Amino acid sequence: MSQQIAHINDADFDAQVLQSSEPVLVDFWAEWCAPCKAIAPVLDEIASAYAGRVRVAKVNVDHNQKTSLKYGIRGIPTLMLFKDGKVQATQMGMVNKGQVAALIDKNL
Repeated sequence: MSQQIAHINDADFDAQVLQSSEPVLVDFWAEWCAPCKAIAPVLDEIASAYAGRVRVAKVNVDHNQKTSLKYGIRGIPTLMLFKDGKVQATQMGMVNKGQVAALIDKNL
């Protein structure tokens, strides 16, 4: 896993995501989720390609149920792009690098 991807929990979500000075792409995932594992390399590439413009973070839904409930996560993987403390875009399910890049570019 990339050093550029932060692992966020319920306790630090507000500080790391909502109060971030740059947009944050959050991946809601779980260890048992095969599609979540499949998009991990895509997120590594996105973290590198958008370094300095967008932070990439992961929230394990099994260990951080408060945050998952707050944002209505019903299926994983779910990607949410936060900017200025608000959700700008949401993408559920398996995605490729182009789809993630388009989601970010459209909402920056």
